[in-house]
Formats: sequence, C-alpha cells, structure tokens
Amino acid sequence: MEDNKNPFQEEELKENNQENIEEASEEIVEEQPEAIEETQEQKDDFEIKYEDLNNKYLRLAADFDNFRKRTIQEKEDLSKYAASEVLKKLTTVLDTFDRASEHLKDIEDCKTVKDSYDVAYKQLLDVLKKCGLEEIEAMGKVFNPNEHEAITQVPTNEMEPDTIAFVAQKGYKMADRVLRPALVGVAAKKEDE
Repeated sequence: MEDNKNPFQEEELKENNQENIEEASEEIVEEQPEAIEETQEQKDDFEIKYEDLNNKYLRLAADFDNFRKRTIQEKEDLSKYAASEVLKKLTTVLDTFDRASEHLKDIEDCKTVKDSYDVAYKQLLDVLKKCGLEEIEAMGKVFNPNEHEAITQVPTNEMEPDTIAFVAQKGYKMADRVLRPALVGVAAKKEDE
C-alpha cells in the first residue's frame, strides 16, 4: 500500500504542514509578547496598588495604635489628677486655718472657738486627704529640691547641713505630683566667731 503514495504529494503535504506550523508559530510569537506585556503591566499595576494599600494600612494601624496609647495615658492622667486644680486652690484655706490656729493658742477663754476650729480643720483635712492631697514632710528632713523650696539658710551647729530647720509654709502633693513645694529654711554650718 505504501507504493500508492505519490512522493510529490507527500513532499507537498510536508511543505504545507511546515508552512502552516511556521505561520501559526509566527502568529503565536507576534501575539504572545503583547499578551506577556499586558500581563506584566497588569502585574506591575497590581504590585504598585498592593504596595500603596499596604503602606496606607501600616500607617493607619500605627496611627491607631498611637491614638490608643495616647488616649489610655490621657485617661489615666485625668483620673489621677482631675482634682489637682481644686486641691491647689484649697491649700490657701489650709494656710488660713494654720494662721488662725497660731493666733488662738494664747486665748484660754475661747475653748469653744478652739474646739470648733479644730473640728472644722480636721474635717477639711480629711476631705482633702480622701481626694488625694498629701502634706509634704519637711521639718527635720533632708532638703529635697523636688518637694521643698528654700527661702533662707539658717546658720546652726545643732542640725546637719542641708536639713530643714523650719517650715514657713507647708507643701502639698497629690500622688507623685507636687502641687506646691514646702517653703523652708535650710540649716547651714555656722561659722565660728
């Protein structure tokens, strides 16, 4: 049966097949770079958009985290120091009570006035302590510039230098914040005459 085939036909078929293959290959090669270029462009666009969105997300997440931390800190500070301005103003009332107490010490026949004063003073002090007010310890303590304000030096050999010799005005604090430093006189070594 093989003898029936025409060698020319076979050759022609081969040539036709070869031409068809070459034409199809050329079309594929011509179309493929365009498709590859479009695919690469789309990929590049997607990567750019992804990077942009990812950067926006990271910035937004960082901003939110900072906002959250700041809000927590502000809330803690607000609850901790909410009454500080009121307490600061009320310290002047305590000063008035202190001065009145000094004047009333010498009056013997006004025991009722003294008792009333003591009760009122104690009540006010209790309320302020419940709000967080603390008196800064000063007398006999070592001078601390964070809590005490020196108004004078007291030459003496009876106390160690830098020890508080007297308190001119009490100081107050709330939690770890000084509302008003204590005004004090600080002992200094007395020069021998």
